[in-house]
Amino acid sequence: MIPLEIMPPLMFGGLVVFMLVGFPVAFSLLAVGLFFGLIAMSEGFFGVAFMQAVPQRIFGSVLANDLLLAIPFFTFMGAVLEKCRLAEDMLDSMGQLFGKMRGGLGYSVIIVGFILGAITGTVAAQVIAMAMISLPVMMRYGYHMRYATGVLAASGTITQLVPPSLVLVVLADQLKTQTASADVGSMYLGAWGPSLVQIGLFALYTFVLSRLRPEWLPAAPRDEKTLEGWALWRQCLRGIIPAAVLIFMVLGTMMLGIATPTESGAMGALGAVILAVIRHPEFTARDKLVFRAGMAAMVVAGVIGAVYYEKLTGLAPAAKPYVQAALAVLYIAVIWLIVRASRIKPLRELIVLSYQSTMRLTAMVVFILIGSTCFSVVFQGVDGGRWVEHLFTGIPGGWIGFLLVVNLFVFFLAFFLDFFEIAFIVVPMLAPVAQKVLAPELESMMGSPEAAASAALVWFGVMLCVNMQTSFMHPPFGFALFYLRGVAPKEVKSSDIYWGALPWVGLQMIMVLLVAVFPQTVTYFLDKGTPGTTGSGDLIIERPAGDTGQGAEPDFQVPQFDDSTPAEPAKPDTKPATRPDAPPPAPDKK
Repeated sequence: MIPLEIMPPLMFGGLVVFMLVGFPVAFSLLAVGLFFGLIAMSEGFFGVAFMQAVPQRIFGSVLANDLLLAIPFFTFMGAVLEKCRLAEDMLDSMGQLFGKMRGGLGYSVIIVGFILGAITGTVAAQVIAMAMISLPVMMRYGYHMRYATGVLAASGTITQLVPPSLVLVVLADQLKTQTASADVGSMYLGAWGPSLVQIGLFALYTFVLSRLRPEWLPAAPRDEKTLEGWALWRQCLRGIIPAAVLIFMVLGTMMLGIATPTESGAMGALGAVILAVIRHPEFTARDKLVFRAGMAAMVVAGVIGAVYYEKLTGLAPAAKPYVQAALAVLYIAVIWLIVRASRIKPLRELIVLSYQSTMRLTAMVVFILIGSTCFSVVFQGVDGGRWVEHLFTGIPGGWIGFLLVVNLFVFFLAFFLDFFEIAFIVVPMLAPVAQKVLAPELESMMGSPEAAASAALVWFGVMLCVNMQTSFMHPPFGFALFYLRGVAPKEVKSSDIYWGALPWVGLQMIMVLLVAVFPQTVTYFLDKGTPGTTGSGDLIIERPAGDTGQGAEPDFQVPQFDDSTPAEPAKPDTKPATRPDAPPPAPDKK
């Protein structure tokens, strides 16, 4: 007989053993969940009917979750932009703009990393692109190798925090409780403050280092500057303006309530293809004419819609034909550019490769989600939620002690686990505890208990996102360091890459501390008094009270379905109610 109290730690320990052996995380989660589910049924902790929650939750919260469609769209967008030379043009122009300053290349790498993070959302593409372009230039100018490698890796990992980050989408899907949730829009709004503060920290470190060690960050030689005046600014705007338009298509439409996260991701994917087409050398004069006509039509439609829009009736009837005509021109221009992308061979090959990488990442995420769903259902069924709550609410120091222990725990997990694995395994366990501990601290700030509950989840999620950036930076499994090692010249030592990353990991941990101490950095942009809502693809599962076995009631139930055949009228039953799995009554001796 296994006591119920030790089932949750046994499940968690079994998962650790599987991952230490090297078994894939998705299948480790699934195997541990099914194995301990069989043990729990054999011990009578819950019945066989309780396991119906596993397939129902997989279909309801994974396969039918519209929010997860944003992941392939953002992945495809980042894969396309990786090869369209946007990063190269921006780094070249920004490097010349800041080149006359000490540490000018460092500032340009930080700024370009922030802009690329807002349009790509992938660490690998950003680190590789910027390292291939900027590292040889930094070496030629005489930058200290540890600073050069550190700033390139750190500015690449900022993409995990800057919207539209895939990490924020995944965390928004996992940060749900029975009474509140953190939607993607709130996560994006909450992440802007820490993103800007972190960029400021990186720039401040560069400034201080340029004063303390000026020989480490020299100014660019005068003969390296090929552009001056308006020509230089035009080159900078040539990279910034398309990026700003794409950022608005992805983030602006969602934050203004025009599009859902999935729809904004689709627009971003389409915008990435268009941006790659217009920047390609085979983009002809006729293509430029079509593109300009489409942009003019979009502006005309926007102006007419803004002028003739009425609050009660919407767009005035007299203006609708003109808006429809302008949109028709825009659609024709978009179709023309998409056709041109399919006819330019390098772009066509790039799109095919982007589809393949998107398929691999999406399949990995879905399989991890399926495994984590099976694990979490069984874990809650054996009172795992209560075990985690008692474990973390008993920490001395209140909410400060809770945040300290959780962030240290996530920081050390990041040495061995990817951010997807941390998000799918750890976050669902901690979300209810985080809401219970942190919501009271935000109630006066947010205006209502409901809004404070949702804001607490957003605050907690953004804090974890800042913390999980370090998983790309610190040894032994810092993927950003691996990407940098793969593209760096042979004369760059691996020791310089690892030692150069440590100060930037320290800056990221300082950022975690700032977000923990000043929740206003996250909650400032959130709606006050407006609680988050559970998405349409979410499935709330609770176990019926009659099937509790020896364990306490967990936070989900098995969904019930109506049979197609009509039920017979209920007959009065004078016998006492018994459980389905109870032994038959003893025969009457009379």
